Amino acid sequence: MKKIALTAAVAAAAIALPSAAQAQSVVPGNGFIGVQAGVHDLGLDDEVEEIAPGFEFDDSSPIFGVFAGYDFPVGPSLFIGAEGNYNFGTDALDGDYGANARLGIRAPGGAKVYARGGIQAVKVDYNEIINDDTIDFSGIDDTESDYLVGLGLDLPVGGLFVRANLDTISFDTVRATAGVGLRF
Repeated sequence: MKKIALTAAVAAAAIALPSAAQAQSVVPGNGFIGVQAGVHDLGLDDEVEEIAPGFEFDDSSPIFGVFAGYDFPVGPSLFIGAEGNYNFGTDALDGDYGANARLGIRAPGGAKVYARGGIQAVKVDYNEIINDDTIDFSGIDDTESDYLVGLGLDLPVGGLFVRANLDTISFDTVRATAGVGLRF
């Protein structure tokens, strides 16, 4: 059921973005919104191998979500900004969400290169990690929050932009995402 809802939400956003881009009659501004997909790896391989050698598990998950934010120009090419995101996971993660600040440089053609830092909460699905639905993890806290740091690139393409981000949460996980967005 969750996969059907996720697929419907991503499809609706993909259809709505080009329509919204055509409706823009002004030069795109500093606000932005978009959809993204990627992979989030929890990085538990070494810890589990140390505790239970040979135990098979999967601690990475595809993620699909949305992001929105605003960039404030602070010079001819320098900007600072704020961004929020929410993602659904399909395997080891039920989802993640967070907020971050961005600091970057805008090139003359509109491309943006930035570093970002903030906080991200991750909701883990322990049954999917160990591939066993018979164990009851209901008494265990499955959400953890920590700081996020990362690098990103936004490239303008027509009235939209495409982006790529590489992040880590407390230098324990690796999260790579790509997306498409609209500036307003």
